[in-house]
Amino acid sequence: MKTNNGFTLIEVLVAVIILAIGLLGLAGIQTVGLKNNQSAYTRSQATQLAYDIADRMRANVAGAATYTAINPPDAASTNNCFNATGCTPAEMAESDLFAWNATLTDVLPGGSGTIVVAGNVFTITITWDDDHDGDNSNNPSFQTSFRL
Repeated sequence: MKTNNGFTLIEVLVAVIILAIGLLGLAGIQTVGLKNNQSAYTRSQATQLAYDIADRMRANVAGAATYTAINPPDAASTNNCFNATGCTPAEMAESDLFAWNATLTDVLPGGSGTIVVAGNVFTITITWDDDHDGDNSNNPSFQTSFRL
């Protein structure tokens, strides 16, 4: 009678290799899922920031033209809005833009925003570096328009 010694060892080795390939595939799927989740998070942050500045502009209709003229203002010009006498609509716009630009750079990787007006339609565009490669040629953006 002929016996096959070591045959079950080869079967176990093949099973371990198949299992390892399956686990690597699962790790790859998990990595892609995490990347897409982070991308969706930054897109939702960009959406929220665009609507934030739009709401600020709607609350300050008198200073609406100032929102497109200043990009970005410095911190010194925003101080008047925090004292007892208050500030003008233009100063409020500068203060809003300063806070908005600071939040853009803090929340979004490589985040930047622009506000353009054509007639009475304002267009807000936010771009960010989604893949963190420093290349600005293929970055995603979010754009919204509204009328005052």
